[in-house]
Amino acid sequence: MTTNHEAEAATVDRRPPTLVFVHGTNSSSFFCSGLISELTLRGHRAVAVDLPGHGTEGFFPRAYQAPQDRAALATEPSPLAKITIDDYVERVIDVVRRARRHGPVILAGASQGGVTVSRVGNAIPDLLERVVYMAAYCCVDLPNLAAYLETPENSESLLPRVMAAMAADPANLGVSRINWRSADPAVVDGIKQCLAGDFTDEGARRLLNMLEPDEPAAIPMAEARGEAKTWGRIPRTYVRFTLDRLIPPALQDRFISEADRLTPDNPTDVRSVAAPHVGPFERPELVEIFAELAGDRSEKEHDRDR
Repeated sequence: MTTNHEAEAATVDRRPPTLVFVHGTNSSSFFCSGLISELTLRGHRAVAVDLPGHGTEGFFPRAYQAPQDRAALATEPSPLAKITIDDYVERVIDVVRRARRHGPVILAGASQGGVTVSRVGNAIPDLLERVVYMAAYCCVDLPNLAAYLETPENSESLLPRVMAAMAADPANLGVSRINWRSADPAVVDGIKQCLAGDFTDEGARRLLNMLEPDEPAAIPMAEARGEAKTWGRIPRTYVRFTLDRLIPPALQDRFISEADRLTPDNPTDVRSVAAPHVGPFERPELVEIFAELAGDRSEKEHDRDR
């Protein structure tokens, strides 16, 4: 429930916005560190959230360390098994409420982070100036992320190549455990093709060492639809990653079309960036998009003021 203080804050607010970023699966706030650094150097307020069980709370099984024990890796329990989408939403709402004391909030999510963004939009629409999806799941017609994996628009996804690195049965552990440190060159190459198509091999190795092994298995099945009367009132931007091989452009376009049908009076602001699934998010094109959304003036305006 929105408090009186928050209702007052939701009126026209001309203070600079805070950009709040939500990471995707098996990830952490570190993935937005480069983007946040660039935005901060341009004078913007920006922060990335570590979802429960990630980043500073991340869990790395003992068997995941070298030398790996593959048998133990398949059975070692994970604290993330008890984490739910409600825990994710609660964490982000807390950050949004704190940021909203200082001005408007723009909430952005990448990949699976889009599920959390939509749920937060349903819960506190009056506290959000805009929601942004960066090659993210933006569920509208279908109930959850998992349902979209079965659609024709997802048929060209290379997600199965990442799943080849699955180290345990999610039904047994309650988490999707990916062995990013696999010694199988074919598996490593498949991950690179899916997530980081135009990265160098060195860049792909850095990526693998930033990813976290465990993700709650229940998140893809959680209710994820944006609701017209709440989420649908918030201005939204979808940043298409045209080189994405995990969430193909066709599926990204489906998300946009479904959202626009649900809220024809609030159409999606669509941008496109030639990037694979993981960006990186500090690409100049993405920095420019978020700087503009945060109210950056054009270079010509800066030059005129000099």
